[in-house]
Amino acid sequence: MKRTPRRPNYHEGRRQFLIGAAASSALPLVASDAAARTAPPPSTAETRDASETNLAVNGRMYRVEIDPRTTLLDALRDHLGLTGAKKGCDHGQCGACTVLVDGRRELSCLTLTVAVAGREVTTIEGLAGPDGTLHPMQQAFIDHDAFQCGYCTPGQILSAVGCVREGRAGTEDEIREAMSGNLCRCAAYPNIVRAVLEARDLVEG
Repeated sequence: MKRTPRRPNYHEGRRQFLIGAAASSALPLVASDAAARTAPPPSTAETRDASETNLAVNGRMYRVEIDPRTTLLDALRDHLGLTGAKKGCDHGQCGACTVLVDGRRELSCLTLTVAVAGREVTTIEGLAGPDGTLHPMQQAFIDHDAFQCGYCTPGQILSAVGCVREGRAGTEDEIREAMSGNLCRCAAYPNIVRAVLEARDLVEG
């Protein structure tokens, strides 16, 4: 008499599925580890093309040896250790990397470092006073709980300072439009608008 193969019950089937899923998820790790071991040294071209650039950041002068293709965001974070400007999308779409260049808003991920040589760059680290007193916009963000998770906050604050200086903070709608390039996934927009309204008269033009 021919025996019918036993069908796995629900728990056995689920166990086999999980084992398979765990095995397949490990494959990319193995592959990427092998690729990392075989990757060529990254510094050869950068070393060959590096040139000296003078940067004025937060009232200090820096001389950096840098590849001309380096973005301002990478120069700030990787060469100067100023990590306040955040790398979000790295495509100029989220605003997390916003800094001020000669007082105007710039997306540092889309700006080449050599393009700002000799110009004054302000990051969130340089916004407070020399004695540590917070900038009015920083204080307003705190007072109105306008930072939520905090990742985008440096870019939001610098963009807010920029939009006030540009004369684009007259109404709530104007502020929303001026700040629309800065995305906040935590939905702090109403509090951000209130903070900008409160601080706008204290921000120098």
